[in-house]
Amino acid sequence: MDIARAPDSATGETGDVPAAPAPAPHATASLGRKVRSAARWSLINTVVLRLGNFATGIVLARFALGPAEWGVYGIAQTVLLVLLSANELGVGLAIVRWEGDARRFAPTVLTLSTLSSGLLYVALFAAAPTVAQLLGSPHASGVLRVMCLCVVIDGVAQVPGGFLTREFAQGRRMIIDGLNFVLGTAVTLLLAFEGWGAMSFAVGAVVGNVVTLIGCALAAPGTLKFGWDGEQARALLRFGLPLAGASMLALAVVNVDTMVVGATLGSVSLGFYVLAFNISGWPVRIISEAARRVSFAGFSRLADSPQALAQGFSRALGVLITGTVPLCVLLAGLAEPLIRTVYGDRWAPAAAALPWLMVLGLIRIGGELAYDCLVAVGQRRSLFLVQGLWLVSLVPVLLAAAHLNGIVGVSQGHVLVAAGLVVPVFLIALHRGGIGLGRIARACAWPFLGGAVMALIILGLERLLGDGRLALLAIGTIALAGYTLCVLPSRAFLRGVDRPRRGRHRSTAPVRSLPDRT
Repeated sequence: MDIARAPDSATGETGDVPAAPAPAPHATASLGRKVRSAARWSLINTVVLRLGNFATGIVLARFALGPAEWGVYGIAQTVLLVLLSANELGVGLAIVRWEGDARRFAPTVLTLSTLSSGLLYVALFAAAPTVAQLLGSPHASGVLRVMCLCVVIDGVAQVPGGFLTREFAQGRRMIIDGLNFVLGTAVTLLLAFEGWGAMSFAVGAVVGNVVTLIGCALAAPGTLKFGWDGEQARALLRFGLPLAGASMLALAVVNVDTMVVGATLGSVSLGFYVLAFNISGWPVRIISEAARRVSFAGFSRLADSPQALAQGFSRALGVLITGTVPLCVLLAGLAEPLIRTVYGDRWAPAAAALPWLMVLGLIRIGGELAYDCLVAVGQRRSLFLVQGLWLVSLVPVLLAAAHLNGIVGVSQGHVLVAAGLVVPVFLIALHRGGIGLGRIARACAWPFLGGAVMALIILGLERLLGDGRLALLAIGTIALAGYTLCVLPSRAFLRGVDRPRRGRHRSTAPVRSLPDRT
């Protein structure tokens, strides 16, 4: 099964990165077409793969693996994602961000990325028993050692994968990811039904990532060439190390809850929590992940055009939130009947945490888009501030919440810190980057109204119709219809067409904005 990478980001704040000229109108239009094409392919790719992963997870949860095995898998996946956030020291992002001929410095990037990933894996291999013990899953050390082989594979794949991202080649990437999913999932299912437990996830992940490496190398020929230039290496490290640190902070924020639950509540509770968190991540993975494959590259091209960047961000946020809110409300409002219907009664304890985690998922989607935008305009200090405050505040809150109210308390603690502290800080940082609160409010107003209407419809109809399968289908359909009516007034804004305001002449020509995703 595919292991998602840490959020990719880069910044142009360092003097070693050549500044991009402000885009000409025809260049912006051409870029807009590339981004829209890449976004469509990326969305199709992500939806298909996530639906496949969703179906695979159902099969494994109902017929092969229990909460304890899911807990071990959750620990291994958490460690892997944290390592992937910084395994190549951030230098791989130069392939996407730097201007000029990327093949000139690609060999040095490949050497740095491979060396750092290999050393990181050696350290993890030695520390695996201690890490597993500290996280409350002493039997997870073998799974850790196998699954984290993906760190080395990913380090080698950074350069060819970066060229595909740079060129907006999401059609080719879809084929590669499809092969990853088919072969990796086949191995996982085969081993799971043979009794391999959580190790089946690890072996399947390694197989899938090997397929990705081979596919990227074939799709971007000539990019897997090792080389070394000392001056380039110093410039790349000055560029990448701050980004690796910021990315590691971002992943620590998302995954520290797994560590807290495993260490304080045990592997069975962790299994329930991991299932709920994975469900809450469906909208993030389906919509936000598809967007982020093109958002950073698109924002980077507009970083020197503040007006175009502000328009692109506000409309991108509007599209993301409009597409995400109905999924979040449905999963939150119908949490228990959905989990019982899809996964079976033994997974019902996960439902109590899901509504809170859906709120967190919605915040994460907006935060990840803001993260990419801030990186593109060089707001490194703001990113460190946001991620550092988030992590420092989150750890004590989650520890206390876990002792007070189990996995539900952990979910509530997440929302408390994210909504009460992180969102305001992100808004301040965006304002400093030239994106005002008014643009953000315009992007979110109609979707939030529609979400409130959906919640009222679900609460009222669930009491009236019950929670049978046909009732759930009817409730979901009516709620979505209500949401659609509420967001119709925003359709011109989402398409990038500004309507003329009363008393003021305005052009009705489409405004090219980045990224236009759905």
